[in-house]
Amino acid sequence: MKTKLQLIISTAAILLMVSCVSTKKYESLQTDYTTLQAKNSAIELDNINCQNSLSSANARITGLQEQLTAERANLAGLQSALDKCLTSAGQGNVNVSKLVDEINASNKYIQALIASKNKSDSLNMVLTNNLTRSLSKEEMQDVNVQVLKGVVYISLSDNMLYKSGNYEISEKAGETLTKIAKIIKDYDDFEVLVEGNTDNVPISSTNIRNNWDLSVLRGSSVVQELQTTYGIDPKRLTAAGRGEYNPMASNDTEAGKNLNRRTQIIITPKLDQFMELINKAPQTDSTGVKK
Repeated sequence: MKTKLQLIISTAAILLMVSCVSTKKYESLQTDYTTLQAKNSAIELDNINCQNSLSSANARITGLQEQLTAERANLAGLQSALDKCLTSAGQGNVNVSKLVDEINASNKYIQALIASKNKSDSLNMVLTNNLTRSLSKEEMQDVNVQVLKGVVYISLSDNMLYKSGNYEISEKAGETLTKIAKIIKDYDDFEVLVEGNTDNVPISSTNIRNNWDLSVLRGSSVVQELQTTYGIDPKRLTAAGRGEYNPMASNDTEAGKNLNRRTQIIITPKLDQFMELINKAPQTDSTGVKK
């Protein structure tokens, strides 16, 4: 009986010990499980974060890929534009070269015109000096000399040339006509047109119908005087009249009428003579002084 009791006690002790060991192990396993759950939760969280990061990275890669594609397209466009620009630049260089040649040609033409004008101005000055050098100050009051493009215009007032209200040459005109005749003779191949002009006041004379007649008669009188008195070749002379229709000033004033009552002697070189005179014209510097 005692032995049986001991056996029961021993068995109970063993069971108690086993029970104690199982509880500790359970608690240990429970602790490990809790720890593993925490680690698993952390790993899952990390996984979620990694997935999010991967999605963001993929999205960024996709965006960068799109930007790269756009930049490549932009680069291709720029390259095409550059090629076109280079082609245009080559054509532009040709056009610029042509333009420069045209500008240089224009400059040469302008310089030639300036040189021609300078020679023409020199010719005008020479002719004017030749015509006026022998005229006195008093005579210059009734004589106006202009040289335009190689053509000499000598304007003589009717007060000096003619008798009052007439077309006959006055005695006081002789000295002036003598000097002008000498100039005409110096240019013995030049053609001479003598042209009468009047104001707008109607002529009252039984022998002269109107200002047309008066202007022509006055031009004819000077031509005949140059021929008969001064020996000018009549083949060089032409008489003409412009009446009142070629005024220099308004006929509303007496001063204007005085200017309009005039006779013009127009001395015109032929073209070949004019070019010869230009070539003989003295050279001048920029101030107009003869060299």
